[in-house]
Amino acid sequence: MTDFKLTRRTLVAAALAAGALSAAGTAFAAEDLLERIQKKGTLTIGTEGTWAPWTYHDENDRLTGFDVELGRKLAAKLGVKADLVEGKWDGLLAGIRSGRYDIMINGVAMTAARQKAFLFSTPYAFNRTVVIVRKDSDRIHSMADLKGLTTANTISSNYADIAERAGAKVIGVDDLNQTLELLFQGRIDATLNAEVVFRNYMKVHPDAAFKIAAVAPQATPIAMPMPMGAGSAALKAKVDAALEELRASGELAELSNQFFGADITKQ
Repeated sequence: MTDFKLTRRTLVAAALAAGALSAAGTAFAAEDLLERIQKKGTLTIGTEGTWAPWTYHDENDRLTGFDVELGRKLAAKLGVKADLVEGKWDGLLAGIRSGRYDIMINGVAMTAARQKAFLFSTPYAFNRTVVIVRKDSDRIHSMADLKGLTTANTISSNYADIAERAGAKVIGVDDLNQTLELLFQGRIDATLNAEVVFRNYMKVHPDAAFKIAAVAPQATPIAMPMPMGAGSAALKAKVDAALEELRASGELAELSNQFFGADITKQ
């Protein structure tokens, strides 16, 4: 199992030292990305495949989820095939920079910090963050109560950022299942995640000993990051137009209701 003594800050620093955010993406960003996608006939999409109901494998081991099916529809709108490539969260972000992926569709929060590093599509969903604790815990009633406590999330995630800003110590993990295992064992005090993800988890595991202790006051816009630079401008324009078409046709809302049981495509 991962050494959970490593904090989020330590892991981020290690990634930087290893060159995860190297300058390799600079030359790539100068290319016309849309032209390259059209020539190869595929849109390479980075996604986790482990974060239901956004991106996961169904009972037949088929990759699906709100983001996955949206990616397939998006590729069709661009006149190409969707090449969905699975990877860990931080590797996906690094892969956007290096050119391994054309775009990332994985419930990515469009934060101010990320907008300095990536070019984003227009928001296609709005996510509400919740604090998850054990059912027998009564220490947390608001985000402010996280101060001095220990949480766990994937490094560089928006949830880790929120927890740190609230004064929590954040431990780096790989995925939600690993996080909830730590929470069940009492090795962390809480974790933050998307409300729709937690409710989906409880739907699948109704006897799980977890609950929502607090809800963020504002929803976070979710969008698709792509490489920063002039080379991505045409792709962004096409993606934004495709999203608008899917919104106008009602397909975007239909996908949301299918996977979340609610329409989270509107603020």
